[in-house]
Amino acid sequence: MFNSSLKLLDLPPAPRNWIPLWISLAIFFIGAMIWHLGLSFGSVIMGIDNICEYLSRYLNPDFTDGPRYLMLMVQTLAIALWGTVLAFIASFLLAPLGANNLSPHPVIYQLTRELFNFLRAMPDLMLALIFVIALGLGPTSGILALGVHTAGFLGKFFAESMERVTVDIYEGVRSTGANLSQVVMFAAVPSILPEMVGYTLYIFDRNVRMASVLGLVGAGGIGLELHDNLRLFRYNQSAALILIILGSLVMIDYLSSWIRRRIS
Repeated sequence: MFNSSLKLLDLPPAPRNWIPLWISLAIFFIGAMIWHLGLSFGSVIMGIDNICEYLSRYLNPDFTDGPRYLMLMVQTLAIALWGTVLAFIASFLLAPLGANNLSPHPVIYQLTRELFNFLRAMPDLMLALIFVIALGLGPTSGILALGVHTAGFLGKFFAESMERVTVDIYEGVRSTGANLSQVVMFAAVPSILPEMVGYTLYIFDRNVRMASVLGLVGAGGIGLELHDNLRLFRYNQSAALILIILGSLVMIDYLSSWIRRRIS
């Protein structure tokens, strides 16, 4: 027989259902945003027909100039690739100076980190305009704009990855009498290689999209062709260009995922 003096343990309280609260908060903030910005649900609903009508103009892509469009896309990919290469080289050289556990002096560390902040703060389009004015129209301006801007991102990513490497790894290489460059090559890079590859592929994917936009300011590639067709209301040709850009981005995404799996 069970001892009647034993008491059953109280069950824990049922978890609270927070979903209604989150839904209410979401509705409140959306409503506050609409009120603050002066938006109107009625105008959006009234404009649905216009939106659908405008999108229907892109339903018949015209690939008559497909070979030329593909060559422009190849030029865009080349701009993105060389911009990424430029950013990678600059970041690889500067990242150890911006890593707190590798930089030879606090002043150098701080200056390098501020340089990364400055490069990230400079918009791609502004840099492209500056280089177009200085060097003229063409892909060189786009390459330099992408390389300078994304060097700030890659440099920050690489430096922070190097800071996360354990001290023992660095001390083990330093104990052999290695200098800074040898510590970077034989301790830092092997430790963060998968992260470096992942960050670089991400920047390349981002640069492909931005290279398409930089063509609008004369930096070469498929963006200028897309801008001209949209400006002249050539919706069929614009649809073909958009599909080519979209297909290229999808293939790059699959290729990046495959490379990451191989590295991992």
